[in-house]
Amino acid sequence: MIDDDKIMTLHPQGKTGVNILKRRYNIIKDFILKTIKEHTQISYEKLSDMAIEELSTSFDGKVVWYIVTVKLDLEAREIIERVPKTSPHELRLKN
Repeated sequence: MIDDDKIMTLHPQGKTGVNILKRRYNIIKDFILKTIKEHTQISYEKLSDMAIEELSTSFDGKVVWYIVTVKLDLEAREIIERVPKTSPHELRLKN
């Protein structure tokens, strides 16, 4: 039986995703998308730092782990993308 409260994440390189709670996924997804929209393009490092700053007190999980996992999922779903030739890598919404 599949637990409706969980989501299986995807990985851009086709690796096996992880099962995480949908409510946690949605909090992190909304944060990532809102932050990228506000900045148009943002480094992963800055996104991660902002997430720790904004979410650490209210989020009941390891913020950085969820940011990595959901970021990869959003890349795999082609909602966001890495900006080519940026180091450290930058992210933007995919058209």
